[in-house]
Amino acid sequence: MGKLIAGINMTLDGFCDHTYGIADDELHQHYSELLSSAGAVLYGRITYQLMEYWPPIAKNPTGNRAIDEFAVIMDSIPKIVFSRTLKKVDWASARVATRSFEEEVLALMQQSDKDILVGSPSLIVAATELNLVDQYQLCVHPIIAGKGLPLFKNISDKKSLKLAKTKTLGSGAIVLYYGPGK
Repeated sequence: MGKLIAGINMTLDGFCDHTYGIADDELHQHYSELLSSAGAVLYGRITYQLMEYWPPIAKNPTGNRAIDEFAVIMDSIPKIVFSRTLKKVDWASARVATRSFEEEVLALMQQSDKDILVGSPSLIVAATELNLVDQYQLCVHPIIAGKGLPLFKNISDKKSLKLAKTKTLGSGAIVLYYGPGK
């Protein structure tokens, strides 16, 4: 059984906003490696719709190797979308979830030895509340946004984590790898 990995970009002050990150080649390579080893990625509607940016690049490459490879991997990985408003999706490798978040995650984890990725703030919170997250991969960018969507909004109880490792990117972003604490 694979692990459930919650992975997301965030600012130093804890906000999630794709426009604040440093989306350089090294960051794209980092996420290409993560996606390549996973069996599926779980998104909420908003993040899923942001990711719909990638299929056209997979079909018509930019010439930038890191971006083009990320686009191809993103285009092919199975995506499960959790939405109250979307009834269907057009992306061939995506589907709308038909079960509850918990039921879907547990079924996916039983079906595969590959990791399952969670890439939306609301789903990371849901997985955290259900104690399903095996690892957090938080890529903290050296940016103070001052406003935005906080990652761990609406967590009901304190969660202790244990730092497993770090990875520093050339941009100054740091990927923090945390597992459950005591």
